[in-house]
Amino acid sequence: MPLNALQGDVPTWFTTVRFLLLGVQVVTSILLILLILLHSPKSDGVSIGGAAGNLFSSQRGAEATLNNFTYWMAGLFLATSFVLGYYF
Repeated sequence: MPLNALQGDVPTWFTTVRFLLLGVQVVTSILLILLILLHSPKSDGVSIGGAAGNLFSSQRGAEATLNNFTYWMAGLFLATSFVLGYYF
């Protein structure tokens, strides 16, 4: 049952948890934006730099690590979104 439906005062720990979750969500959203911008383009189709897509193609390990970190940040963002949406 969401706490919004309850009458009365909201406990202070509940407010603290809400602000912590909001902080995690803000930091996660900023990190997601940066991580997505760090990904290398997959094709040379319409890129302005010509061969700019091949600049980081030799670093497959770094790209895999970047992908995993992006997946974890997206999962954390979705989890905090669901919790904040349901309880707050």
